[in-house]
Amino acid sequence: MTGRDRDNGLPMMTARAVAWRLFFTAWIVFVLHFATDVVREHYPALAIGDHFSFNLEEYCGLHPDLFETPGYGCHIGNNPGVSMLAAIPYALARPIIDPIVARVKAKRAASGSNEPPVYNSPWPNARRFYAEAWKRGLDIKLGLAAFVMQAFCMAPSSALGVVLVFFALLATLKNQRQAMWLALLYAFGTPVFFRTGFLNHNLMLGHIAFAGLLAVWNPWGWTRLTPRTRDVLCGVAAGTTILFDYTGAVIILALGAYVVIKHWREGGMSVAWGGAVRFVLGTIPPVLLLWFYQYEAFGNPFLPGQHWMPAVEFIERGYQGYQFPPVPSLLGMLVLDYRFGLFVCAPILLLALIAPFVDRGADRRLPALEMGAMLGVAAIIWLFFGGNNYTRLEFNTGIRYMAPVLPFMFVPAAMVLVRMRPRTAYAWALLSLVIAWPLAMYREVEKPLGVFDPVVRTFSGGFALPALETLSQTSGQYGDFFAHGVSAIPLFCFAGAVIYGIWAPWSRRRSPV
Repeated sequence: MTGRDRDNGLPMMTARAVAWRLFFTAWIVFVLHFATDVVREHYPALAIGDHFSFNLEEYCGLHPDLFETPGYGCHIGNNPGVSMLAAIPYALARPIIDPIVARVKAKRAASGSNEPPVYNSPWPNARRFYAEAWKRGLDIKLGLAAFVMQAFCMAPSSALGVVLVFFALLATLKNQRQAMWLALLYAFGTPVFFRTGFLNHNLMLGHIAFAGLLAVWNPWGWTRLTPRTRDVLCGVAAGTTILFDYTGAVIILALGAYVVIKHWREGGMSVAWGGAVRFVLGTIPPVLLLWFYQYEAFGNPFLPGQHWMPAVEFIERGYQGYQFPPVPSLLGMLVLDYRFGLFVCAPILLLALIAPFVDRGADRRLPALEMGAMLGVAAIIWLFFGGNNYTRLEFNTGIRYMAPVLPFMFVPAAMVLVRMRPRTAYAWALLSLVIAWPLAMYREVEKPLGVFDPVVRTFSGGFALPALETLSQTSGQYGDFFAHGVSAIPLFCFAGAVIYGIWAPWSRRRSPV
């Protein structure tokens, strides 16, 4: 896809060149906003990378979601997909991480230090976690491992999601410049920015499901893969989502229905039946891997990990905290709660609700079936989590359960955005950026203002980076330079220079497009 730029007559970048630049831009900015949170998914990744094992005995007691199962050891109740992926970069980084950890342990042993240093976090649980990790000699290991997993698993996966959104928008809008800017808005004007700060399965499985839908839709008309192969790939993507989380069960239903309807419209019932069979065959390998994990971890391949969890708050409601039909109050919280509601964290996604009424008729850009499929996937995920009583605890983490819907709702929302007057569209984009970027910098949603607390802190206290905030709370134990706070401006300037170099396509005429 080439052409001439209207402004200066120079050759335009190809779509592939734009995609690479989008990927590296998103990756760099996501890594820059790395958050030091160590979550339950980190521990299986460590165990797999260290011992090729699912047993988390050495970490039990560090996180409330780690529990003992008699005869099978310590595990988490969540599905292992994201941990399996994150274990790959961690295992590759061990030749660097292990010597550093050993050196720190030896230095502490030589100094005779027995008591952990002060950690000035405002959160009691964070202070307790840091003290226990320090006593076990795991604080440096967990910090380095968390960075490696975010930088080389979570951040690139989200950057790939940005590229997928770019190609989907390019195929529908037929405008490379619009698709590029909208893809950047998806990266930095939605909770993708916030959730990519650390290892997170919710967002990653959403991008995997979105890739599965694109495989069958094939809006670019690629012929390298046959329709049969794309059906199988969609099934693999759908099956992989259940390896990440049991949300995948409803995603399999939604994508399976899309495959059947699409093929039925194109070739009748026999073609639809063939597509359904290929889709189901694709789901089998990741589902078998999930069953293998559950058998190894709990002794039963079919019952979910949550079945073995000890009693926690809300577990008595329904089956292990999940009930059906969905609870109206939970449905409302998922989209409107001031601490984690979807439309509070990403107001631009409200436009997706009117997309079917705006993008229609002869000027339709997103086909009706794909519009329905995207909004249908988002709706079924919303209804699924409307029965999850742990939604009531989501204020601890910010928007999480609705993260898989982000790509599915952003593309329809973009169809509305491009039809607006420029000033109105810019206002929507600016509003989303003003919420999304502070969330990625300060990440605190438990305060009285919820999602808007990071916004206030940004305008009152200036720019920040989560990792630098953590260093400033360690009482100078990693150097006096960090004891009184660290400015994020130099890192922003350096990253900006690198990104400028990425986007300056040095042609023979040495002129950027």
